[in-house]
Amino acid sequence: EVQLVESGGGLVQPGGSLRLSCAASGFTFTTQTMSWVRQAPGKGLEWVSGISSGGATIRYADSVQGRFTISRDNAKNTVYLQMNSLKPEDTAVYYCARGSRFSDDYVPEGQGTQVTVSS
Repeated sequence: EVQLVESGGGLVQPGGSLRLSCAASGFTFTTQTMSWVRQAPGKGLEWVSGISSGGATIRYADSVQGRFTISRDNAKNTVYLQMNSLKPEDTAVYYCARGSRFSDDYVPEGQGTQVTVSS
């Protein structure tokens, strides 16, 4: 059974930082491209960042480029998202996801972690 367990969210002031983690199990993590996606209140799912299986290829959405850093530890079956210089528009539920392309009707496999950026 595939399990993706996100953690690390919380309430942070604008300009602050958070580090999200996603513990994966139930599939071969070391050969799987992983992504972070997010869903803001009242909006659709937005792809945020992706990392290839070995970590050599990394991509970011324009909205987070230069502020967020994705990484992974294949020994721990975990993918991370370091988020710096957070803005109110980063407020969303963040999910990790298998793969790099997601249809409009994609349903996240984990429970997500809430990130709220507010003063």
